[in-house]
Amino acid sequence: RYTNVALPEWLCNFSKAWLVIPLSLHGKLLGFVVLAQPRSALNLNWEVIDLLKIAGSQAASYLAQQESAHALMVARQFESFNRMSTFVVHDLKNLISQLSLLMSNAEKHKHNPEFQKDMLATINHSVQKMKLLLQKLSRKDAIETYIPLNIDALLQQIIQSKSRAEPRPTLEIGDPGLVVMADWERLERVIGHIIQNAIEATSKAGKVVVSVAKVDERVAISINDTGRGMSKEFIRDRLFKPFESTKSAGMGIGVFESHEYINELGGQLTVISQESIGTNFLMMLPFHKDTTKPIALLQEEASESK
Repeated sequence: RYTNVALPEWLCNFSKAWLVIPLSLHGKLLGFVVLAQPRSALNLNWEVIDLLKIAGSQAASYLAQQESAHALMVARQFESFNRMSTFVVHDLKNLISQLSLLMSNAEKHKHNPEFQKDMLATINHSVQKMKLLLQKLSRKDAIETYIPLNIDALLQQIIQSKSRAEPRPTLEIGDPGLVVMADWERLERVIGHIIQNAIEATSKAGKVVVSVAKVDERVAISINDTGRGMSKEFIRDRLFKPFESTKSAGMGIGVFESHEYINELGGQLTVISQESIGTNFLMMLPFHKDTTKPIALLQEEASESK
């Protein structure tokens, strides 16, 4: 029947070869199986042929499933890498904005000792951030460190890093010494992003006020601005979705990351806004009571809770 087919050498040298069964699925050939001569006489009738076709189709479905599983695994790896890259690019964009603001004021204030001091501090802060980003990219398994954080110190550092912004944000501490369990770098980034958004949405004559207080058994961090505000439709349909932004150069990642991370910590992020009046972002984080346990034990408990 196939006298004109050139058989491969290995098949010609296989003296016991009897049948070549194609493994095809939906018209696609995934492979084939070579069967040896049967030990007893067998009549190759239509029933046997149909059975071999069914067996070949079944084997092909397993191969297709294996290929799909492998493709899905590769796709998930790329998705994970792309997700991490998106956050890294977003952080780099924020660092570039800080350095650009510094450069725009450098010519005017370069002889001012206070400006020189702030400039060195800003550059050092940016360099340290870039080093951390490189470390995260170079490590296969970047593990976050959950430790008790003094929220006052964290907010003061964020406010200080934005001291040159207009309007300059102010900090109001209602209950001092509050502690939460989180990763310092990531919590600083997500809160800092919301504060930066408030600054950019507010005119120089407006106000950005950050306050912290204890409400029941939670730490309430409020970020209020007198900026342009957002519509209810935007908050409901777009605010917490990735790649959605009202800014022309925005990536729509910062608020999404903030929302996701606050949820990871067991907290809640809510927004109240009115167009042309202003916006209030309210973060409610679990209050950490026990500060007597060793740090290693606290980290272990946080890891298990995740």
